[in-house]
Amino acid sequence: MYRQPKFSIIIPVKEINDYVRETVPYIQDLELNDWELIIVPNNSDVNEWKYDDRIKFVASGRVGPADKRDLAAKIAKGEIIVFLDDDSYPKSDLLSVATKYFKDGLISAIGGPAITPESDSYWQKVSGAVYMSKFTGGNPERYIPIGGAKEVDDWPSVNFMVRRTDFLSVGGFDSPYWPGEDTHLCLKLVQSSKKIIYSPELIVWHHRRTGLYRHLKQAGAYGLHRGYFARQLPETSLRLKYFLPSLAVVMYCLVFVSLFMPALVSLPVLIGLFAYLTLVFVGCLQIAKFLGWKVAAFVLPFALATHVVYGANFIRGIARSKPLISKLR
Repeated sequence: MYRQPKFSIIIPVKEINDYVRETVPYIQDLELNDWELIIVPNNSDVNEWKYDDRIKFVASGRVGPADKRDLAAKIAKGEIIVFLDDDSYPKSDLLSVATKYFKDGLISAIGGPAITPESDSYWQKVSGAVYMSKFTGGNPERYIPIGGAKEVDDWPSVNFMVRRTDFLSVGGFDSPYWPGEDTHLCLKLVQSSKKIIYSPELIVWHHRRTGLYRHLKQAGAYGLHRGYFARQLPETSLRLKYFLPSLAVVMYCLVFVSLFMPALVSLPVLIGLFAYLTLVFVGCLQIAKFLGWKVAAFVLPFALATHVVYGANFIRGIARSKPLISKLR
């Protein structure tokens, strides 16, 4: 007879903030209550939930999210580790959905979409909307619940669960990277013949960056790390879709240079640029179906800027000869 597993929910954070204060009540309201919550701040923050003995604090010092999660996983009591970000919160049936999947002993880990909350500001919604089409973001299933359950080999840690025994068997995250620590973990699981499943039912909400600058700063960090991983972790990062924003950057540069040296731009480059812009516009049309034109109207400039920043940093990452050292906030 199958027994419901115990879950250990882990949230890394610099210090307790309003997002964490929002998240904890959602966790307390989960349908299944056999869980513990381990919050990992830099320093020994005051436990604001002393009345709930399922909530623990573990001070980590000033280290990255991967180190915080590894620290918590070592002391976790649950059979299933649940990774959430400090600015995300779960749907009430999160653990119920997970239990259904973990009945299959061959499944090692599961992940689901991280949806932009309705309470987010207009510009946060635009930031999140950029990633809701494969033509503007590349992996829409990470941001909206689409398609059916399927096997994947890379998933963000904002909404990711893994069997504790499997997590420890591959050494945990053990990663100097941020962002990108989740790509490193997933690759180790896949290389150890562990199965990772995407489920559109496994839902959390995830607050987005506020404003274009913060959005592009995040996109640039993703691009830099993905470019670096294309050389260091090619099994899951050396893929055409990750190179496409860089190709767009090259086309932009050629068109700009053509203003001074027209002979450098050929008809294929112009056709390619037109095709790219058309696909981005199609992506905006798709997003408009979900969110309406009020949000989708600004997705176009956000997406084009995102591709430029991501693509330029991807080139920096893939050309990097020295080890990449991620900067902590």
